[in-house]
Amino acid sequence: MIASVSSSNRPILSDTRSGLPNICGWEADISSVVQHNDPIFLPDTTIRLEDVTAAFACALHMHQPTIPAGAQGELICNLQHMFEHPHDGDNHNAGVFAWCYGRMGEFIPNLVNDGYNPRIMLDYSGNLLWGLRQMGRDDVLDHLKKITCDRQYQPYVEWLGTMWSHAVVPSTPIPDIKLQIQAWQHYFASLFGYDALRRVKGFSPPEMHLPNHPDTLYEYIKALKDCGYQWLMVQEHSVERLDGSGVWHDDKYLPNRLVARNSRGETISITALIKTQGSDTKLVAQMQPYHEAKGRGRQQLGDRSVPCCVTQIADGENGGVMMNEFPRGFNPVWSELKDHGRGVEGVVGLNGTEYLELLAAAGVTPEDYPVCQAVHQHKIWQRVDPDHATSEAVEQAIQDLKSNDHQFTMDGASWTNDLSWVQGYENVLGPMNQLSALFHQKYDRLVQDDPSITRSADYQEALLYVMLVETSCFRYWGQGTWTDYARELYSRGEAALKR
Repeated sequence: MIASVSSSNRPILSDTRSGLPNICGWEADISSVVQHNDPIFLPDTTIRLEDVTAAFACALHMHQPTIPAGAQGELICNLQHMFEHPHDGDNHNAGVFAWCYGRMGEFIPNLVNDGYNPRIMLDYSGNLLWGLRQMGRDDVLDHLKKITCDRQYQPYVEWLGTMWSHAVVPSTPIPDIKLQIQAWQHYFASLFGYDALRRVKGFSPPEMHLPNHPDTLYEYIKALKDCGYQWLMVQEHSVERLDGSGVWHDDKYLPNRLVARNSRGETISITALIKTQGSDTKLVAQMQPYHEAKGRGRQQLGDRSVPCCVTQIADGENGGVMMNEFPRGFNPVWSELKDHGRGVEGVVGLNGTEYLELLAAAGVTPEDYPVCQAVHQHKIWQRVDPDHATSEAVEQAIQDLKSNDHQFTMDGASWTNDLSWVQGYENVLGPMNQLSALFHQKYDRLVQDDPSITRSADYQEALLYVMLVETSCFRYWGQGTWTDYARELYSRGEAALKR
């Protein structure tokens, strides 16, 4: 087992306990690691904001679900299933997928050693990281560990947190949102160490799905901040201005302050970097953010002129363009940048936290950012007085809008808006909510009385099944094998909770 390096006398975390991923048990230690406001990239960056005209930031999203499809029905990674059934669908791509999961551990060191100044953000689901451990793919994990733990490469790579099991937030039971976020932090620390986790300040939501129910969004942002996150990435059409109009075009290239108001009238906010629309894999594979940045310049933010930043994310392995074209698009960019400004002036690559820290060092504060909110919030608060809001009034407004406005929805918004994660999946959502309720009925009071309960094998197993049932993949491919997987996971979770 890979074990993390102990930091400040904290316990060493093994990545596996009782044969399952280490996703809980050391919440206080994890919280003490992530709750800080120290700069991460600023001390080592070679970028000077005053020398930059425009910037671009690219992120790669990687995920494989956990499925009950081993030879004896055991939990395995879908990547393993692809290797074992190479003639089904596109399973013949399994080897290339595995290479994609580790190839940044080759690209970044090669580029740095050649004198270039690359940047990349990485978003890996907990399922995938555990799956790589299950499969014994230490070759992939060692590549990732090199660019994560070796100080030589840390200025160039930023990890983004996410939901452990790739659960889409709007339809995840509210009490489980924070559990998913914490589980990813636990497992990441167990693989890469506390110091690596300490550097994770940005969050990448699965499917770029932003909840727009006032209470869900409020609790989501609260959970992110409770877990030490400073910013999250959002899809441009998932947010609106406070007056209900679309986000202004130029504001998409600046940090925004995402504000949420719950049904009690309480407000909370977090910084958002906006991912622009488009064919995500094609755009990133061909490094469109870089080419777009070349056509942009500095913008006014508060009373300061700052470089804008084009932000984009794509699946890191899915599709021929990412498997084949991305290396040909990504690697040459850094050579071109070196030839035109050494990669530190003019148009440059940045990571999200690095960009925000450079802005802060220049005197920009979140109060200077444009303000946005989740879509359809304006319609709700037109009907409810925020100063006298109640849950009943908000729910009545939502029901009235659903009845009278065919464009209104509380399903949130994502980069797959042509698909619903709710409609047609009642046979998954019902059991998912039931399992969550059973879990909290059994454990909430116990954990409140004795927080060490989260270290028990029974709690760990039950939490794992709760999160696995919430995996988005079981509501992506339609009815059939994938919904059957979800039902089986529910049955196992129910049995674990009733023991």
